[in-house]
Amino acid sequence: METERRGAEPEPTQLLAFVGTHPIERRRATSNNASVSRIRTEGIRIGALGAGGFGLFALQQFVQIPGVELVGMAATHREAAFAMAQRFGIPDLQEMDALLAREDINLIYIATPPFLHHPQAIRALQAGKHVICEKPLAMDLRQADEMIDLAYEKHLLVVANLMQRYNPLYEQIQRLIQSKALGEPLHGFFENYANDEALGPDHWLWDRAKSGGIFIEHGVHFFDMFSGWLGPGKVVAAQRTQRHGSGVEEQVQCTVRYGDGGLVNFYHSFTQPARMDRQEFRLLFERGDVTLEEWIPVRAKIRAVADEKSTRELMDLFPGSRLEVINAYGGKGRAATGRHKPLDIYQHIELTYDPNAGKLRSYCACVREMLRDQVRWIYNRDHARKLTEQNGRESLAMAVEATRLADQSG
Repeated sequence: METERRGAEPEPTQLLAFVGTHPIERRRATSNNASVSRIRTEGIRIGALGAGGFGLFALQQFVQIPGVELVGMAATHREAAFAMAQRFGIPDLQEMDALLAREDINLIYIATPPFLHHPQAIRALQAGKHVICEKPLAMDLRQADEMIDLAYEKHLLVVANLMQRYNPLYEQIQRLIQSKALGEPLHGFFENYANDEALGPDHWLWDRAKSGGIFIEHGVHFFDMFSGWLGPGKVVAAQRTQRHGSGVEEQVQCTVRYGDGGLVNFYHSFTQPARMDRQEFRLLFERGDVTLEEWIPVRAKIRAVADEKSTRELMDLFPGSRLEVINAYGGKGRAATGRHKPLDIYQHIELTYDPNAGKLRSYCACVREMLRDQVRWIYNRDHARKLTEQNGRESLAMAVEATRLADQSG
C-alpha cells in the first residue's frame, strides 16, 4: 500500500492517547458572513504546511478545482520543499508563523506527520484559517476535541482527509447494503499487506510518539469506510506484533462489532516488498459476498444466489458488470433455506465489476471531490457534506481504542 511520505520534522513531546466520551450533541457551525463574502471574492487561497510526497500529490489535485490557488508554503524538509515550491511557482518558502499571518491565505493544508497536526491546526484556527489536514485528525481525542471546539467557536472548517467516502465504488457498496439485494450484512474483513520499502528504520511511522502507531496513522481510513457502510462500531479485541530484533510495531489486527452483532476483522502489516503490496476487503451477506481489491477499491467481485429481481438489482447497482452463471435452478430446485429462512433461488452467479478507473486515477478523483465538497460548505453552511469533522473524530476514537487493547494484549 502506498504510504504517505511526509517530510522529516523535529522531535515531538510524548502525547497522551486516550478514549474520551463522544459529545452528545455539538452545536452547528454557522458562517461568518464577512469572511464568506471575502472568500467568494478572492477564492480559496491555500497555504501548505509540509512538503512530503503525499502533500505534493494532494496539492496537484486541489489546484484543479476552479477558484482554488496555492499561494504559500512552509516546510522544514528543505530539498523537498524547494522542489514542491518550484512545481507550483511559489517564489519563496516561509516560516509557519509568517505563513499564518498572511491575510491573503484563508485555508491551511497540513501534510506533516501526525504528531504535528494538533499544534499546527490550533495555530491555524487561531489565525482565522480553515484547516484540512491529512489523516489522522489528531493523536488522541483530547486533541481532536480541542481542534473541533475551536473551529466551531470561530466558524471555521477543520477536517481530516478521509477521502475514501468520495470513491464511487464506496457509494455503490452503500447502496448495495441499503437495497438488501444480498440480504443483511453478516461479517467483513479488511486485509492490508502493505510494503515498507520507502519506510527506512528511522522513518517517523515506526516512532509511535510521532505517528500514533499503525491503527492511528493508517487504520482510520478503513474504520471510517466500514462505519459509513455499517454504522457505528465498537472495537472488542486487538493485537499487535513487533518486528524481531527492533521492537517496532509492524503488524496489528482488531475485531470491531457493528450494529446488532456483525463482526469485522481488520489486519494491517508493513512487511512486503513494493511489488507485492496488496489489499482486499470482503463483506459477507445472507445470500452472497462482495470482494473489493486495492486500498482504494477499484474492482469488485460479487458471488451470490439470486432470484430474477435481485439479479436485476445487482446489475443495476454495478452497471457494465460481466455476469457468469455458475448454476441455474428450476421447479422444486429453486427452493432453499439459509439462516432458517426460506429462499427462492433462480441462479448462482458471479459478477465482475471493473470500470478500469485505475487506483491512482481513482485516488486523484477522490481527493478533488473531497476538497470540492468542503469548499461548498465554506461557501454555504447548509451544504450537507459527505465528510465532516465528526468522521475524523469517530475513526480516531476507534483507532485509539484498538491501540489501547493491542497494548494490553502484550
